Amino acid sequence: MLCAVPEELVVSRTLVIPATELRERFSRSSGPGGQGVNTADSRVELSFDVEHSPSVPDELRPRLLARLGSRLVDGVVTIAASEYRAQLANRAAARERLATLLRQAAEPPPPARRPTKPSRRAKERRITAKKQRGETKRGRRTPPAE
Repeated sequence: MLCAVPEELVVSRTLVIPATELRERFSRSSGPGGQGVNTADSRVELSFDVEHSPSVPDELRPRLLARLGSRLVDGVVTIAASEYRAQLANRAAARERLATLLRQAAEPPPPARRPTKPSRRAKERRITAKKQRGETKRGRRTPPAE
């Protein structure tokens, strides 16, 4: 899976991260690769500073920080990829995972649920089913010893 890594990371129409804001670190992978694992730095750690990035719109930043809170270290989110033998493939995989993560975190919250009450008929059905179940269990009891 060799593919060119684009310069900028397109997350959505409003969020495009230039390559200058992404930090990549390479290290030895523990995955497939035979003897090459010992020499090739194919594992990729991709980091992005969500908190201080000028690319993140100001209205989107609090939502990203709140939703990514458990994954952030000093406002920086890091993705590691080592599933492929080739460094280029791992770079592309890490970028895609970062884009997916940021895309999901940037989604607007779902509309608030309007609370509803069960209908009178639904309440009656529930009570009837409970009484019927109780009768079934009562019928299974052994009679008390006298």
